[in-house]
Amino acid sequence: MVEFARFYIDLLRDVFSNIGEFFRLIFEAIVNFFVADVGQYFAKFAIASEQFTVIDWVIGFIILVVNFALIAFLILKIIQWLGRYIKFIGREIEKDELLEEISFLNQKTVELVDERNKILALKVSNLGVGGSSTGGSSDSEDEDDEKEKSNEPTRFVKLKRVDNDYENRVTQIYMREDDMLSLNELVTRFINFSASRLGLFYNRKIISAFFAGLASSKTMILEGISGTGKTSLPYAMGKFFGHDSHIIAVQPSWRDRAEMMGYLNEFTKKFNETEFLESIYETTYRNDPNFIVLDEMNLARVEYYFAEFLSLLEMPDTDQWLIDIVPDTQPGDPNHIEKGKLLLPQNVWFIGTANKDDSTFTITDKVYDRATPIVINTKSEFIDAPDTEGVSISNDYLQELFRSATKDYPISLKALQNLEKLDKFITENFKVTFGNRIMKQIRAFVPVYAACGGSETEALDYMVARKIFRKFEGLNLPFLQNEINNLSVLLDRLFGKNGFVECQDYLTTIKKQF
Repeated sequence: MVEFARFYIDLLRDVFSNIGEFFRLIFEAIVNFFVADVGQYFAKFAIASEQFTVIDWVIGFIILVVNFALIAFLILKIIQWLGRYIKFIGREIEKDELLEEISFLNQKTVELVDERNKILALKVSNLGVGGSSTGGSSDSEDEDDEKEKSNEPTRFVKLKRVDNDYENRVTQIYMREDDMLSLNELVTRFINFSASRLGLFYNRKIISAFFAGLASSKTMILEGISGTGKTSLPYAMGKFFGHDSHIIAVQPSWRDRAEMMGYLNEFTKKFNETEFLESIYETTYRNDPNFIVLDEMNLARVEYYFAEFLSLLEMPDTDQWLIDIVPDTQPGDPNHIEKGKLLLPQNVWFIGTANKDDSTFTITDKVYDRATPIVINTKSEFIDAPDTEGVSISNDYLQELFRSATKDYPISLKALQNLEKLDKFITENFKVTFGNRIMKQIRAFVPVYAACGGSETEALDYMVARKIFRKFEGLNLPFLQNEINNLSVLLDRLFGKNGFVECQDYLTTIKKQF
């Protein structure tokens, strides 16, 4: 044991000696580089300069100026890089602190809601089921009104109110002859209706893309700068079809589906119903197109609170579009909730509006790939439209228009071949591919866009710019300058000199960043 101790002590002495020698050599190297070596440089220069001619002195002076300028430039760049890095670290620290504060506030909100529910539960138990109070809240009065209409108590006050509202209402759509329009006429009529009745102006390209988006996906994203009419577009569509769109303000605290759909309160045994759930439930009674707007949808992470719907709407069998509401069905539950589930109807579309600023989250590819994005960055000019009424059409009629467009305006074989060539080039050079989901949306979007009065090339340009080129934002573009230039040439060769205008504009914007 003594021998091992001696060995171990000697080993430690050698290790620390080597570490000290390492730092000593580094210190000596720094001193030599900045002090001793610099002195030698000047000494050598003094000796050599004795033999310099006038030309040697001129050349030497120029070279010294260039060298000092290069050193100053490098030092300046290093200082700039360090400054940017420090600023970046500062912003990231601030973001982390803000996220922690938001998380803390969300937790406190949940605790306060739970505490409020416990207080309400105590009040209910003290009052008794059949009791009454003149100082009760409006929710209690609504609940009492619903119980008077039904012999059975209910845990869904708002949804039962919808049942009662539609109990004796005729929901069948009776279309007049002047309501039986083509898609082209439908676009024109909406533009005139919106301008004459609502004072909202939209160009034909945006509205054609909107109807084509309805055909290609049940989810749509309207994005762009503030004040360009993103929220007013689905609002106007609701007015046009004779049934107001449901506009839901997304809250930054939304972290999962319960924030959006509501949840069963275990204390009160009542379901905390949300406006979003009530909006969906009402569409189960209707036969016309319905729009539910998630306003400022990226104030919270879309892939968190809307994940269930993104997966649900991907199922090819629409009979499987079942939303879990409660574990089981009880007497007094809403009419259209069976076995605790609600079947999502086919006449509803989810439309999200999104701004891009520091207060919002980035919308991920998972969301973009499943939705139809429409960019609205400019205000349309004034339209002097004649007074125009809205329309009364059923969702079945609208779907038939979409099916007819697919038959009458199919994508040409040449366009599909050119898309395949474009996909191959982008896949090889940018590692981004169209994929089956995007191709399916393109096949549904393009015919409807053409039926609305647009061209096939314009529709393809619109979709490629928003579904494919948008993904370039995550690439290291300064290192792909040659590939981007070649892509621009390929677009002109495949689709004509002025064919893919929006794609070329996007590439031009990228080039300006180099």
